Amino acid sequence: MVGKGKTKDTTPYILAGGLLLGAGLTCGYFLHKLIAEKKAIQGDTILKHVKKVFLKEGSIEGSWIELQKVPLQKFALKTDVYYGGISRIEENQLVQYEFIADAYTGSILDLYRL
Repeated sequence: MVGKGKTKDTTPYILAGGLLLGAGLTCGYFLHKLIAEKKAIQGDTILKHVKKVFLKEGSIEGSWIELQKVPLQKFALKTDVYYGGISRIEENQLVQYEFIADAYTGSILDLYRL
């Protein structure tokens, strides 16, 4: 008699556990797909952002970006990047800057004056 009562009492918990497990696996699958399938930002979009930042300090004489992504590994960081550059007049001289931008986030990983 005691055994029958315990089975009826635990059945809802087993069903709920199964549903939670299924929901967790489904969410995990879609989250993995979202993270694993990174989409690159177009190089032109990144260049527009960099130019917008430089224009806050003055005019730009020229700009460029390589539209082909290039793999980059720096220590533990592995990603694809775009290389680009900006030129402007500073103190009556043409000054050039080059940058490296992450192809997936658009973040500037390095910016240096030549």
